Amino acid sequence: MAGVQSLGRARGSAWTWRPVARDVLLARAFHSCTELEGRFYLVGGLLEGGARVPSNDTVIFDPAGGQAVRLPARGSPLRSHHDAALVGGRWLCVVGGWDGSRRLSTVAALDTERGVWEAWTANPGNCPPAGLSSHTCTRLSDRELRVSGREGGTHTQRRYGSIYTLKLDHRTRTYCYKEEGCHTASRSGHCAALLPTAGPHPGHQLLLFGGCNSVGPEVAGQWSHGKIKEEPPVAPHLREQLARLVSSGQGLQQGPQSLRHHSCSVVGPFAVLFGGETLTRARDTICNDLYIYDTRKSPPLWFHFPCTDRGLKRVGHRTCLWNDQLYLVGGFGEDGRTASPQVCILEFFI
Repeated sequence: MAGVQSLGRARGSAWTWRPVARDVLLARAFHSCTELEGRFYLVGGLLEGGARVPSNDTVIFDPAGGQAVRLPARGSPLRSHHDAALVGGRWLCVVGGWDGSRRLSTVAALDTERGVWEAWTANPGNCPPAGLSSHTCTRLSDRELRVSGREGGTHTQRRYGSIYTLKLDHRTRTYCYKEEGCHTASRSGHCAALLPTAGPHPGHQLLLFGGCNSVGPEVAGQWSHGKIKEEPPVAPHLREQLARLVSSGQGLQQGPQSLRHHSCSVVGPFAVLFGGETLTRARDTICNDLYIYDTRKSPPLWFHFPCTDRGLKRVGHRTCLWNDQLYLVGGFGEDGRTASPQVCILEFFI
């Protein structure tokens, strides 16, 4: 069990990330981590700070056995700062990202049954972004994703962020971008959470957190009841623990300011954010704080649970929900250069 110095505390409540596995294959940052049938698929990322060329390997981690193996699949793409989503219960679609020389908006898909990478083809009506990195890609249905975030390079950034609907067809191995009419603040390194809305008109909202100097979330899409068919993973015990944790804290109207490259996972009505880099600091920019966004009431409230263990600082990491537990995978540590080989689970002492 972790020592007291590694716990985050709030009025008698405590939490920590408890290590459950360690493997050098998992040491990477700015990768993707996607769960499918009880296995985590890690794609690409940077293996050390300052690296210009990303990894092109695909690693499968079995959280039940604590083992990691490299998938010997040819054609695995060079990617970092990308995002990924599952389609058809079989294809792991990697969207955009940095390939070592440019930002892409293409789609590469791993057929997890055959263990083969495929380069999918754009439809004739495709209207792609200029190039994507540090963006978000949120699954709305089995054939539709919502993409938001950095478009183009740092010198060609617009003053606003475009929102795209990305339609995928695994039968024809094709994709098609459509730019939506609404815009957001220009963001990169943010996170996105598809959350239920409270009140007399229930539905769903897609909220963007961080990636710019804004302190509040921004709506990148909203749908009335029944329009979103996605069924989030059931995690009743973790949801109960989060409810108990926030009941011990003081709710705030404003969330973290100027945070980027943090992680975010949705657990029922909660968005759980961890770590990241603070844009407003000149030193000690990498964080180890836990933030919980609670949508059970209107307006939603933020809860902040700091941590004193500097060994838990992370940036460019991922969190992944499986079997009623939240896992922390990869990321650079306090020095912003050394990738963590550990896998941890979120543990509470309440």
